[in-house]
Amino acid sequence: MDAVKECLRNVPKEARELYLNDAVPYLDGPLSPLQFYRDWIGPNKPCVIRNAFSDWPALSKWNPTYLREKVGSKVISVAVTPNGYADAVNGDRFVMPEERQMTFSSLLDIVEGKVKCSGVFYVQKQCSNLTEELPELTGDVQTHIPWMSEALVHKDHYENLYCVISGQKDFILLPPTDRPFTPYELYQPATYRQKEDGNFEIVDEEDTTKVPWIPLDPLNPDFDRYPSYRLAKPLLCTVKAGEMLYLPSLWFHHVRQSHGCIAVNFWYDMEYDIKYNYFQLVESLTNVVGSL
Repeated sequence: MDAVKECLRNVPKEARELYLNDAVPYLDGPLSPLQFYRDWIGPNKPCVIRNAFSDWPALSKWNPTYLREKVGSKVISVAVTPNGYADAVNGDRFVMPEERQMTFSSLLDIVEGKVKCSGVFYVQKQCSNLTEELPELTGDVQTHIPWMSEALVHKDHYENLYCVISGQKDFILLPPTDRPFTPYELYQPATYRQKEDGNFEIVDEEDTTKVPWIPLDPLNPDFDRYPSYRLAKPLLCTVKAGEMLYLPSLWFHHVRQSHGCIAVNFWYDMEYDIKYNYFQLVESLTNVVGSL
């Protein structure tokens, strides 16, 4: 067992020595589909791409005045939490946000401080607020990224392109090879619900299986409880308006954003190749040997 633990410690070290960057690189523009696949998708490495969507009208149009005029009366799904942490661990629960229906203008009133509300309001619907609830805005962006679509044609999980329209996003990224240092625990699923007095309660989801999730806070990791995380080497990057992050499949990530930030995501299917097999092997061994 000690020999297996030593091997698991060496996997991330060798990955950093062989191919991983010490920081997330910035590219001045998109590459050809073949070059992007060879340099970034194939090696499973993140990068930030500048000038990748400079022709989008959204970059200049998407401000509160325009959005009120264009979609202010539309009713959308809004995630509400007491602290801004959506789909996150709280104590011994994995808590999802309360989902509310409100007009876009009502959301803007809260974001702009015109209406005071307890809680943090965030548009984050996974299956696309943009195309399902706000199709009037799709003409201001591309419906897909052509060079990425061509690079990943016929691929099978998810590669993520994160396009920031306004504000900025701060990412903490961990490569799949750091899985031996990244703890997981099982949590009871629950949902936030705001009470009449404005406080939030946590309500358990009934008849659900427990959710595996990373228990530590990467902004303030508890090394006494999770000492192996000292060996992890997170990468930090900031993605500003007009920039695009390529977040490879299988990478762990933590995201913060500036107030009122707007971003558009594009997900592409991951290829289930030998990298996926290797990751499954490392994860299985990590679960067997426990703490390193």
